[in-house]
Amino acid sequence: MKGEENLKFPDKSSKTRGIIIEVIESYVLGKDKNHVQDILGAPASFSLKEISDIILEKATKLTESKYCYVAYVDPENKDSVGISFTKMTPECDMYREIGEARFPVRKDGTYGGLLGYSLDTGKSFCTQDVTTHEAAHGIPEGHSPVKQFLSVPVFSSGKLTGQIVLGNPKEDYTDKDLEITGKIADFYGIVLGKLL
Repeated sequence: MKGEENLKFPDKSSKTRGIIIEVIESYVLGKDKNHVQDILGAPASFSLKEISDIILEKATKLTESKYCYVAYVDPENKDSVGISFTKMTPECDMYREIGEARFPVRKDGTYGGLLGYSLDTGKSFCTQDVTTHEAAHGIPEGHSPVKQFLSVPVFSSGKLTGQIVLGNPKEDYTDKDLEITGKIADFYGIVLGKLL
């Protein structure tokens, strides 16, 4: 809407949250993509963490997934930094307390494993059985069981800047789930491009 680029959100209100949700839903449905830029261009007070939490909420809801991990790539050292995630290990409480779950990039510049596969290839994918995927190397001790897995890399102006990972939907993942998550990742890429 005209003039929205001048809106200010001085507090972390439900109005701010509602606007972010509206923008994500509009973006996923392909409506008025300029509206996204207008909102993000406003001198707003929402943080990367708040937006990431909403990304997690919308991605899990729209794909009916039990688990989600929303991460950005640290611009300084290229670590994958999970900023919003559902609890899957006992360590998640500690990660939540410190505000992040950091997965270092390896010396060869890759991330490895199933979690790092879309970051390494730059391609979205899903599998209905994680044990059959070429990048799978088992689940860490104490980790919640994951059968189905979907991962979408996030790009900002062509540069890898993050990742959205989902697991264990009510029904198997489909191309539609990849498409929806891809659109959410496009929106997140705009956010990361502004905030990193």
